[in-house]
Amino acid sequence: MVARLSHRLIIMLLVGLFVLATGCSDSDGTNPRKTVIAMFGAMEKDDKAALTALLDLSELMLHINEDYALQIESPRVFTSPEQILDDLTGEGLTKKRWFSLQRIINQSTTTGETAVVEVTFVDKEKSRGYRTKFGLHRTNGKWRISSFKTISGG
Repeated sequence: MVARLSHRLIIMLLVGLFVLATGCSDSDGTNPRKTVIAMFGAMEKDDKAALTALLDLSELMLHINEDYALQIESPRVFTSPEQILDDLTGEGLTKKRWFSLQRIINQSTTTGETAVVEVTFVDKEKSRGYRTKFGLHRTNGKWRISSFKTISGG
């Protein structure tokens, strides 16, 4: 009887550990959508160190001619990763613009080591929405944001 009870206890303990391990896995950067949510949290706190861990700054530098601040007539040119971090924190134009709008973080689509998370920015005053697709790729088991692309307005 005692052996049967301890055997059941071990099985229940192992199942519990498995459920706990799989339930917590999304908080460690293994979910692209949560990575985007974490990026907005880091922007809100002006946490450049956290942004550096969530963004692939070298990849973002390849897209310097695509301005992602929304409603900018001509693209701004970023010449260093520090300028991108400054733009996403403090009084940066992109931070001001993104945080002046309602942000809806939609579902993600994953294909192998890449993912896309669609984010909708809504300007309620102008009754206008902006859809963007944040591109991510997996590096060392963690998702990092590699591009911001405005798709359409309307």
